[in-house]
Amino acid sequence: MKRENFQSRLGFLLVSAGCAIGIGNVWKFPYVTGENGGGVFVLFYLLFLVIMGVPVLTMELAVGRASRKSAVLGYKALEPKGSKWHVHGWFCVIGCCLLMMYYTTVAGWMLDYFYKFATGAFNGMTIEAVDGVFNEMLANPGEMTVFMVIIVLAGFLVCSFGLQKGLERISKWMMLALLALIVVLAVHSLMLPGAAEGVKFYLLPDFQRAAEQGIGNVMTAAMNQSFFTLSLGIAAMEIFGSYMSRDNSLTGESVRICCLDTFVALMSGLIIFPACFSFGVEANSGPALIFMTLPRVFINMAGGRIWGALFFLFMTFASFTTVLAVFENIMASCIDTFGWTRKKATVVCCVFILVASMPCVLGYNQWYFSLVLPNAPGGGQILDIEDFLVSNLLLPLGSLVYLLFCVSKWGWGFDKYLEEANTGTGLKMSRMFKPYFQFILPILILVILIQGLL
Repeated sequence: MKRENFQSRLGFLLVSAGCAIGIGNVWKFPYVTGENGGGVFVLFYLLFLVIMGVPVLTMELAVGRASRKSAVLGYKALEPKGSKWHVHGWFCVIGCCLLMMYYTTVAGWMLDYFYKFATGAFNGMTIEAVDGVFNEMLANPGEMTVFMVIIVLAGFLVCSFGLQKGLERISKWMMLALLALIVVLAVHSLMLPGAAEGVKFYLLPDFQRAAEQGIGNVMTAAMNQSFFTLSLGIAAMEIFGSYMSRDNSLTGESVRICCLDTFVALMSGLIIFPACFSFGVEANSGPALIFMTLPRVFINMAGGRIWGALFFLFMTFASFTTVLAVFENIMASCIDTFGWTRKKATVVCCVFILVASMPCVLGYNQWYFSLVLPNAPGGGQILDIEDFLVSNLLLPLGSLVYLLFCVSKWGWGFDKYLEEANTGTGLKMSRMFKPYFQFILPILILVILIQGLL
């Protein structure tokens, strides 16, 4: 069966960036930036994005483009005879499924809040009542299930039309709408009274605040954020490599994807901090920022119902583009590995994800329990366990496997990787980076892995 290809380069860039741009860009990046000395953190973040994010992204894309296959068969096509690199392909598929087991629920929350703002549910509410809305939603498994099911059905419906007519066509428009929305929202926030203070706190390099956190902590926070922002290590990007043309070099395309991802992350802060400072509300991290802090800001704002609806529409697009990209990966793995038709893959994968998403929904009410997890954003519910396994284990470990596969003589090998990465016009990867890729980059990724597990 002939491999599908992206219709255009713009399609590839927007779909890949859509996969990278997700909820973490908005509920984690601005807060971590503000906490770690603003511009000081941003400079470290950009540095690590260039020295860690871009190289590993080129490796994942290279494996996909050279093999023209999804995770398991991609490794099989390129690995030396008798080696077992392809076993990691199965962990990639598990990682994608595990990610969707909670991401679909969180995307459903975004859609739910968009609906609530659009229909005026927040009109005339007190600040205490706003916080209550989120807690009531978590306590209501029926409400969460409805919105999760809408996300899952819509996602698989889009993917059922194929790469060009489904994923590429819809993601392209959603990404363009997302970029337009984020600019409109940021401009509006910047025009609020007192917004300048928020911008200063967010982006001016504050070495005193960075020193309070400890420069070492600021650097590791920047390293973590730059690494996780691209969703590397579970073949979410590799699949797009398998669909892309050979006209452009992978380094150049990786830099473009990183630029789009960073633009959205930075702009998110320009929406959040000026608005929070303008209304004297403290910007915190995680779900509370999106579902408690910002709604408080919107209900006090002139035209808050419209701005709230637009913000949650932007958040729905940001999460849904990631959902589409990962659904496509899961389906492509089934089509490639088991020889299924796209129709069969759509039905089987859709039913599986619907069932597998239910523990996360029920984890806040019927199956509620709490445990202490390192780096867990919440209290350690089912969502936090799933997120911990993906973010702290499968992403860094998977990235390390891709890296070793591409640079070691026991894997695909540096020369073959470099040839693939440099095929096409655009920015080339230099051979002089080989020692860095072989000896320093694995240590940096190990640092992230160990830190995430402590």
